[in-house]
Amino acid sequence: MCGIVGYIGTKDAREIIFNGLKKLEYRGYDSAGVALVNKNKIEIYKDKGRVNHLEEITDFSFNTNFGIGHTRWATHGKPNMINSHPHFSNNKRFVVVHNGVIENYKKLKIEKLADYDFYSETDTEVIANLIEHYSSDMSTIDAIRKTASILEGSYALLVMDMMDLDTLYVAKNKTPLLIGKSEHGITVASDSMALVGYADSYMYLNDLRFAIIKKDRVILKDILGFDLDFEMQDLKLTNLDIAKGNYEHYMLKEIDEQPGVIRNLIDKYFVDEEVNIDSEILSKIRLADRIYIVACGTSLYAGTVSKYFFERLCKIPVELCIASEVAYNMPLLSKNPYFIFISQSGETADCITVLKKCKKRNLHTLAITNSLNSSIDHLADDVLHIFAGKEIAVASTKAYIAQIVVLSIIAKGVANNRKTNLKNNLSKVALAIEDVFNNKNLIKEVAKKIVNAKDAFYIGRGIDYYVCQEAALKLKEISYIHTEGYASGELKHGSIALIEEGTPVIAICTNEETNMITRSNLIETVSRGALGIVISTESLSQTSDDIVISDVASYLTPLVSIVVCQLIAYYVSVLKGNDVDKPKNLAKSVTVE
Repeated sequence: MCGIVGYIGTKDAREIIFNGLKKLEYRGYDSAGVALVNKNKIEIYKDKGRVNHLEEITDFSFNTNFGIGHTRWATHGKPNMINSHPHFSNNKRFVVVHNGVIENYKKLKIEKLADYDFYSETDTEVIANLIEHYSSDMSTIDAIRKTASILEGSYALLVMDMMDLDTLYVAKNKTPLLIGKSEHGITVASDSMALVGYADSYMYLNDLRFAIIKKDRVILKDILGFDLDFEMQDLKLTNLDIAKGNYEHYMLKEIDEQPGVIRNLIDKYFVDEEVNIDSEILSKIRLADRIYIVACGTSLYAGTVSKYFFERLCKIPVELCIASEVAYNMPLLSKNPYFIFISQSGETADCITVLKKCKKRNLHTLAITNSLNSSIDHLADDVLHIFAGKEIAVASTKAYIAQIVVLSIIAKGVANNRKTNLKNNLSKVALAIEDVFNNKNLIKEVAKKIVNAKDAFYIGRGIDYYVCQEAALKLKEISYIHTEGYASGELKHGSIALIEEGTPVIAICTNEETNMITRSNLIETVSRGALGIVISTESLSQTSDDIVISDVASYLTPLVSIVVCQLIAYYVSVLKGNDVDKPKNLAKSVTVE
């Protein structure tokens, strides 16, 4: 979430911070800021907009060897200069940048900080003032630890103290933070990419850890204030392979990029709360009496989820069309059909074949693609891009998420339903996905349970069933385990005969209406020897559930539950020793029919 870079040492802090922030731009952000030590004071420069704009408004006339920087994605308060990080405390002694969300910040304002003035709408300003509040009778590090002990939520904090301009304070819980070291100083960042070129070794900060950082040393403490031993590991990344960061595989990197992709799409397709899509496109869809979604593989399953959006929000029936089938077996069309083509590459041969036939019949067409200037780009009447960035792993992850997000925004625009706050709900989804990343160890344990399976099944109902189809595809295409996604009610109609002792059956339970009946179907398989695994939401969870995801708007749960399934597939493939990014027999772009 967002981006953090801090530096203290002997080199130009400005250069290191700005270069680091630029490397973290992929995460998605709407504002940026830096705090820099200028002799015996701290100068803050911040504003809405990109890092390049921040450079333009920053004073470069003084030397500085100590500073912190931040790129912000707005969660509390609009993206503007006042809400941008860094934030001062009331007496301007402390300066803070923060990644994460403090869930009880309003309560803390009332109970702890009633006498403090607040200038921004952020939860971060609460942190700065709490540190100031406690610093009146304790050391800075103790004030930070005391503050952290009452924060509910997630945080990665960098703190500067005007009373000690030779020390950087760091705290972390649930949100990534790394400390890098070199002979010229210490760099702290939320992603290892920002350390490349400025650190020789590094360490990941564990949750509830605190660091006191000087230009030549790091002191690590636990929640109780006791000193901790630690080891730095070599930073093997170079600028030549930075595209993959410190990830072993592109697929995992692309999974981790998904919250940033969602935030970028919000930025692209919303102006304030209003959908920012060509009104002519929306008008054409409104006039349609049926929408035909044409796609293949993962893109088809993204379209399947969007069927739920269009039918529930827009009241327009949707027909899903496998491109390779429709190419030679066009369905009986309604009077006013509208065709939506989904293709990550924009070069999918079967989609192009159908699109050309639609053009000959003068049918309205819209392309949803990740590739500018692709074949589908040029053929379709209209085009909307998913802006997912380069997806290198063959097994699509972030493109699938991006396709669903764009389709949901289209449906919102067509429906023109002001009661549905899609922008805010999508922001919550991005945070919920980041919460999934905090459970990677639990997901690895699930992967260990199924790694030796010959067959596996995902089951669910309604929108959960739609996710099961994509989840099954992910597992089969990179682990080579035969996996199927079933509507759980169909198991008794033949498929349950395939259950053997130890067969993994993974139930997705995020829908209140179908939760208990899906669980009942799972029990039926367990009683026949299956290994039952449950993915649920917090509000529907039971103590025995394997993976619990944060609650989001019910119609957007596929965007979160699928991330768990992506990670299950990834870890199973790694455990089996497969080539995760380049699974056998598959290509990234299918350019032949």
